Amino acid sequence: MKDILAIIMAGGKGERLSPLTLDRSKPSVPFGGHYRLIDITLSNCINSNIYKLMVLPQYKSQSLVDHLEAGWNIFSYDLGHYLRIVSPQMRLGEHWYKGTADSVRQNAYLIQRDPLLSHILILSGDHVYKMDYARFRRHHEETGADVSISVIEVDRRLAAKTYGVLEVDDQYNVKGFQEKPEEPAPMPGDPERTLASMGIYLFKKEVMLDVLQEAAGTDFGHDIIPGLLGRYQVKAYPYRGMNAISDFTYLTQPDGKRERVHETRTRDSGYWRDVGNLDSYWNANMDLCGVDPYFNLYGELWPIRTHLQQYPPAKFVFQGERETPPRAGKALDSLVSLGCIISGLVRNSVLGVNVIVRSYAEVDESVILDDVVVGRRCRIKKAIIDKHNFIPDDTRIGYDPVEDRKRFTVTERGITVIPKGFFGG
Repeated sequence: MKDILAIIMAGGKGERLSPLTLDRSKPSVPFGGHYRLIDITLSNCINSNIYKLMVLPQYKSQSLVDHLEAGWNIFSYDLGHYLRIVSPQMRLGEHWYKGTADSVRQNAYLIQRDPLLSHILILSGDHVYKMDYARFRRHHEETGADVSISVIEVDRRLAAKTYGVLEVDDQYNVKGFQEKPEEPAPMPGDPERTLASMGIYLFKKEVMLDVLQEAAGTDFGHDIIPGLLGRYQVKAYPYRGMNAISDFTYLTQPDGKRERVHETRTRDSGYWRDVGNLDSYWNANMDLCGVDPYFNLYGELWPIRTHLQQYPPAKFVFQGERETPPRAGKALDSLVSLGCIISGLVRNSVLGVNVIVRSYAEVDESVILDDVVVGRRCRIKKAIIDKHNFIPDDTRIGYDPVEDRKRFTVTERGITVIPKGFFGG
């Protein structure tokens, strides 16, 4: 995979994720405790043996840049590896990036500088999934494609006005592409489902450079891909059918030795979420919880990497479950990050770094980001709480949507979202 460059789009505002994106770009939104969304895409690259990466930030990118410099400075230029953070430079006129295709066009000179490259992989920095890009590349070459688009099967009713939709023949040759159509084309053999683009494209290098030079469009999905049809061999890659992430299950024996039980294709081989709004973000975090999560962070063959801060281990204190009300330092079906101190009860939740849940408090089905204190006797349910909040004692969030809407964002699903620093320390 030395001849592939992965270009990661990381400049989106993520307006539907507001207020989480008021001070940060969408790819730098925290996820799963101590990760950020972009860590998922970067980890997929490393696990697929792609070590030439280019990240294109734009909107409020400083926290993203800080995270990449602190946690992803792992590449050896002597071995031909690199992670380039390419800031907008107005190289083709007096404008910033106007879209995904325009951002690549403005940096085409960096692609031309590497004579070893034969393929360009276009990725988004804000999706949650595990994908073996090496398998994607093999399919691309075996089918003789100039351009391959990874697709996922979606109910036609859900896809309407939501996804870019491909029309394909029985051999998955792309015959049409529509961005957010009212009537999505059905997939072969299933009139109730359609093939939605995942925003993952694999181009032959020269094809991409020629197309970007000829076409004036600014976005891959809206402008570039439709213009390829009839001129180049464009193939769809069925992600759920072709992608296969395997992992091992281990058991620890009484003598401390670890026994490998079996290797299996993980259930999250077909998992993909575009966390485009607050409800999908909350859902993606909830998918991490439970005994057999829909998206598993604990596999050993496909690890998700990040920058880990230096905090002590999580601590759970008090055993007063028989008290009234119960005071129990306990977390059930939850992810709890470093530095957390839990004196209350946490259920089905994801806690970021350095979160304190004080005595008699209860947190249910919530996502709490770094440096938050939940005061005594608080009741938090179905909430997203951004960083640096000191929630006063006896506060109730998520139990009365009418009252919550007077101060906070409440989603269609009823998730209450507390912006960064709303409750002062």
